[in-house]
Amino acid sequence: MPVNPEVAAAFPAPEGEPVALEAAEPEAVALAVRGAVKRYGPVTAVEGVSFAVRRGEIFGLLGPNGAGKTTLIRMLTTLTRPTAGELFVGGENVGKNPVAVKRLIGVVPQVNNLERELTGRENLVLHALLHRLPKDYRDQRIRELLEYVGLSHRADDRVQNYSGGMARRLLIARALSHRPPILFLDEPTVGLDPQTRRKIWDLIQLMNRDGVTVLLTTHYIEEAESLCHRVGIIDRGKFMALGAPRELKARLGTFCVEFFAGEETRRAFFGIRQEAKAYASMLSGDVTVRRTNLEDVFVELTGREIRGG
Repeated sequence: MPVNPEVAAAFPAPEGEPVALEAAEPEAVALAVRGAVKRYGPVTAVEGVSFAVRRGEIFGLLGPNGAGKTTLIRMLTTLTRPTAGELFVGGENVGKNPVAVKRLIGVVPQVNNLERELTGRENLVLHALLHRLPKDYRDQRIRELLEYVGLSHRADDRVQNYSGGMARRLLIARALSHRPPILFLDEPTVGLDPQTRRKIWDLIQLMNRDGVTVLLTTHYIEEAESLCHRVGIIDRGKFMALGAPRELKARLGTFCVEFFAGEETRRAFFGIRQEAKAYASMLSGDVTVRRTNLEDVFVELTGREIRGG
């Protein structure tokens, strides 16, 4: 479905943002991506993406599986070389100074890569050794982290006996062991039950209040709206929109009238509730007036809903 020209005009591409932000507030930039491209043979996973993340921000990459989110994180964390473009982390050029970048970041991958035969504590010790943390500091830091993520009581149990939520919390503790100022979370709550997901949200917000800049990927609308100061909506490797959730919804219209017509559900958007109610009163059948959400923004920009699988 082609994008409505009026909708497209309300969501200009953010290509110039990194340069503008770096020029205005160079010390405030935690991450900057300029024209990033990644191709795998004939397949383009990321196409000309540009954005910047401010220090102390929770920034979300929102999109379906296969949109290019994980590829962007892999490029920013030195695991994948871009085909074109420049990426900066903490002021360091990712391509030129990968070792310096690794000191500045913690990474929580989507896949659980903990050592299952080791205990939670032993997993943290192993990671601390890789970062060459002094023993006295290492032991103290591990105690702090286990308490921080609520795993002190299970620290000496093997990871193979952990629940999915416990393993996710241990992955976060591991990523924080060397006190990185920037944390990458790739689909941090995928596969978790709603209660555990909320606990992870609380932990992410706590880390952010403690000064950690967070970039996370997600395909959960509620997660992006609840956690992120700003989001970049991405699909098929391209940025469709970038801004604070409230701002993006306001561009479309704060209120949505949802109704069924023909063989599909349709939506109309309005700036004020009275206009939405007046429009709804002229319709027949099952009509809903509600607040606009980020999924509405995504659908209007791409013509399809967020895919979870």
